[in-house]
Amino acid sequence: MPATMPSRRSLALAAAVACSLAACGSRQDKVEPPPLGETFGPEDTYSRTYPVAPATACEATRRALLGQGYVIGTMTTDALEATKSFQPEAEVHTQLNVRATCVPQAAGGSIVFLNAVQDRYALKTQSNSASVGVSMIGSVSLPVGSSNANLVRVGSNTVQNQDFYQRFFDRVASYLPGTPDMVAPPPEADSPPDPPGPDLPGQ
Repeated sequence: MPATMPSRRSLALAAAVACSLAACGSRQDKVEPPPLGETFGPEDTYSRTYPVAPATACEATRRALLGQGYVIGTMTTDALEATKSFQPEAEVHTQLNVRATCVPQAAGGSIVFLNAVQDRYALKTQSNSASVGVSMIGSVSLPVGSSNANLVRVGSNTVQNQDFYQRFFDRVASYLPGTPDMVAPPPEADSPPDPPGPDLPGQ
């Protein structure tokens, strides 16, 4: 007796099951991209190594920031925070917040980790209003001449410009002891004694 041929309905059902299994497998194999491009790569954008103690490295970092107009907020022997304000537009205020941490290395020296966050503020104006009673139609809100203007933070992001960090770490290195900017000029040599004068008569 010949085998019964599968019905079209059975074939369609089998194809649907196979397709769903293949889709599930492809979803499992798919790798999700890192959030906002964060890859934790090997680049040393935010850190540099210096052959000095952490306290010395942090002091050089403080001087580099002061030399660029930053205001030091808090500082310890191994960390500090500083800020600098900008106003690129009439109603836009930007503040750059820099945080540095200096940690020792097992082999000697220290690592300075730096993070800069840029906060952007916009001027928001809110007019005051007053309610005035009017017969038949109730109260009506009318604007008053005074208004309140406040700076509202509208954005915040970590600075990722490698050139910014490179220039900053170069400035830190220039303030380390032993670098050309910190080497004291050699002491002035003692002037040689005046040569003896000619013998004068009567001496």
